[in-house]
Amino acid sequence: MIKIWGRNTSSNVQKVMWAIGEIGLPHERIDIGGPFGGNREAAYLALNPNGLVPTLQEDDGFLLWESNTIVRYLAAKHRAAALEPADLRARGRASAWMDWQLSVLGPAIFQCFWGLIRTPPEKRDHAAIEDSKKRTTEAVAVLDAELGKTAFVAGDAFSYGDIPPAVMANRYRQLVPERPAFPNFERWYAAIAARPAFRDQVAAVPLA
Repeated sequence: MIKIWGRNTSSNVQKVMWAIGEIGLPHERIDIGGPFGGNREAAYLALNPNGLVPTLQEDDGFLLWESNTIVRYLAAKHRAAALEPADLRARGRASAWMDWQLSVLGPAIFQCFWGLIRTPPEKRDHAAIEDSKKRTTEAVAVLDAELGKTAFVAGDAFSYGDIPPAVMANRYRQLVPERPAFPNFERWYAAIAARPAFRDQVAAVPLA
């Protein structure tokens, strides 16, 4: 049985747990990092030298970190047709949107999330929060425009390319209620929200 090291409130852990739910893999998740600590101790650093979560540990001792890489690895290993597009170009588009979450959407929403969820009200940098909301909304506008062309990010079928952006979308919809109307984005999110693995591993977990 595989092990996933990482607390369920981590957006990166949520990506992996969602993929595991889609595939239906038996697993054990171990709380570490954040309020649980332990991620800077030698035992964990031997698993993941970055001291971050998540880390995948397989029965034979194989270790893998970086959430998007873990998702792609599990989908390929278990031949999860519902996650990994069979078409090479669709697979490329899926990977591009996964990378886009890391380079654009994730950094854009970081200050908003950190300021509103993990910072006491009296210590919040409201200018940074508002700038983060603006930059995140600009990023979501890009996603909305692309979703006007296809049902999901890589084409007309759900894939692992939807997972990282949708985890961030869940945060955006909760943290920025005053957002513009994004009909394609909302249609896509409704389809995502109907997936049991998303509901269990992402939507049901309070922001913390």
